[in-house]
Amino acid sequence: MSHAEGHAEGHVDLPVAARVRRLEERVVAAGLTTDAELDAFLARFLERASPMNGARLAARAWTDPAFKERMLADGNAAVAELGLGPADPARQAYRLMVVENTGTTHNVIVCTLCSCYPVALLGPSPSWYKSHAYRARVVREPRAVLAEFGLELPESTRIAVWDSSSEARYLVLPRRPEATADLDEDALARLVTREGLIGTALV
Repeated sequence: MSHAEGHAEGHVDLPVAARVRRLEERVVAAGLTTDAELDAFLARFLERASPMNGARLAARAWTDPAFKERMLADGNAAVAELGLGPADPARQAYRLMVVENTGTTHNVIVCTLCSCYPVALLGPSPSWYKSHAYRARVVREPRAVLAEFGLELPESTRIAVWDSSSEARYLVLPRRPEATADLDEDALARLVTREGLIGTALV
């Protein structure tokens, strides 16, 4: 059984890229910055944006039950705690929701109207995440889509599909792999993939 959760109120009909460019043009026209400064800021941001950041969150949650509880209650605060976002969680531009895979539920994230997701924690989004086919089909037939990624889930596993927006972004906390009790946090983080944090693969 699949279902879509989350919301899309933060989206508008105008394509995101066009909206962003219009805003950039207004800021530049007002003399507040330049195209070169904007490009440099984006380059610095993307240098720090990596799936390893999300992997660190997952590994810490697997090894620290108290941190995991805090992360599931307030993803922004957990990100700030590890120094992966603004020191003040209230300054984060969106609310980070972390959803946990369990023995009975598997989570997968999508952004049906564009391609919102936590870039700082996952790096630039893969092309398939932005594709219309993924965005349209994963909500309607998540089990079939996951199977195409090579992820065959038991029929008894409930699949929860979470729809990101400009206000809320989602991150999957994968299940800790078996036989990893002897691994430290750094070693565990190296096992986590971007696909695992999106929900299209297991770890």
